[in-house]
Amino acid sequence: MILNRIGQVYLYIFGRYDEIKDSEVKKILSEKEFGIFEKMTEYDKNHSYRLYKLVQKNTLLKDDKLYLKLALLHDCGKGNVGLIPRIKKVLVGDKKLENHSEIAFEKLKDINLELAILCKNHHLKNYEKKMEEFQKLDDK
Repeated sequence: MILNRIGQVYLYIFGRYDEIKDSEVKKILSEKEFGIFEKMTEYDKNHSYRLYKLVQKNTLLKDDKLYLKLALLHDCGKGNVGLIPRIKKVLVGDKKLENHSEIAFEKLKDINLELAILCKNHHLKNYEKKMEEFQKLDDK
């Protein structure tokens, strides 16, 4: 787990999201969904794109378009949060980041209710088998 966290810090500092990835993301998201995606921070877009690629390779999830979209938008409720609050959340908690699932639901509920519900529940344990698989990939 600690190695995963170190990798996340590395991605936050050095990861770059480029427009080439956008062309692939636009193929899976609707125009309104992409509008939400493009407002995410560079780190969250990188993390989400990486998770999207993992979902594409996963035998249980790869054919489920909703989970492909979930990979891209699950953290859209985090807003413009820097590295320090993210570290604080891991160490002691942070209310704004802990509510990101609810914020994502609010952003998406009028665009894609099924996706909004998955975003809202993407941290719940024992939600459903596919979500458990998604959570394992998200934690990598």
